[in-house]
Amino acid sequence: MILEKLVLAGDIGGTKTLLQLVDVQDGARHTVYERRFDSAAHVDFNAIVGEFLYAAGFIPAAARPVAAACFGVAGPIHGQSAKITNLPWTINAGAVGAEFGIAKVHLINDFAAVGYGIEALHPDDLATLQAGEEESHGTRAVLGAGTGLGEGILLWQGNHYQALPSEGGHVDFAPADDDQIGLLRHLQRLFGHVSCERILSGSGLVRIFEYVVAASLAKPTPALQAAMLAIDPAAAISAYGLDERDPAALKALDMFVAIYGAQAGNLALTLLPSGGVYVAGGIAPKIIAKLKRGGFVRAFNDKGRFAALTRRIPVRVVMNQKVGLMGAALVASRLADENRVE
Repeated sequence: MILEKLVLAGDIGGTKTLLQLVDVQDGARHTVYERRFDSAAHVDFNAIVGEFLYAAGFIPAAARPVAAACFGVAGPIHGQSAKITNLPWTINAGAVGAEFGIAKVHLINDFAAVGYGIEALHPDDLATLQAGEEESHGTRAVLGAGTGLGEGILLWQGNHYQALPSEGGHVDFAPADDDQIGLLRHLQRLFGHVSCERILSGSGLVRIFEYVVAASLAKPTPALQAAMLAIDPAAAISAYGLDERDPAALKALDMFVAIYGAQAGNLALTLLPSGGVYVAGGIAPKIIAKLKRGGFVRAFNDKGRFAALTRRIPVRVVMNQKVGLMGAALVASRLADENRVE
């Protein structure tokens, strides 16, 4: 097989690093080699890239160079250098390019990579919560709860979407009922300022559960308490809430979904995304059955005089967990084809 252009894509986080080598032919992308790495097991990012390219057979095969690379990075980016959150790594785009002979290397925020990846998804990668009335090339909004809460904006720029950065996950939490007001007061005693990310994250689900128990809104079963000691507490709460085995877990999950939907609706009112709201992140696919039961969309559209407006906005859940890697590959292919940086 003749490879027209090779690009390298990466999704880099404190826990794992995913790398993918992609063959770009006439706009189509085909994965050549892909591998997952334990980030903390490596001294720096360049060591991972070297191991990856060697395993893929592209070192020292200079006759088949990598034309461009893009890495989605979980951490702040200054210029083209990034400090990885929860790792003693600093990634420098120029240093990666110089060491491995890659002419164009670009770093982007990991959630921006998610935004770009939406353009590369197939219909089967999405679950629709609200069909709405999508406008072709309309502005898109993306948010996703996982370790934290990411938010972003996607604007059509002639022939593709461009992702704009946002720290919307850190806006103030706005409670919508008495239970949520109680949750706000509970968290204010712990943190002072309460952002949406304090709630819409894995640790946030645990905080909601702790409030539910402390406020006597529901009582946990011994089985759930044992499960929370045996596995990740958020995973246990989610599992017991999804199949309604535990009243406290169910109450916590219901509150989580309602707050998630309300914040998605807030983002929709802020951006008026006629191209849709995309719910990404690690949590949504795991609780998709709960999201489809209607609590998310009810909260999304509970906007008083503007409910009719939000009902016109499509809401979809991104089910493909490689969306960030797909976005980085898409940007890398554009770098290789168009000789410019996104």
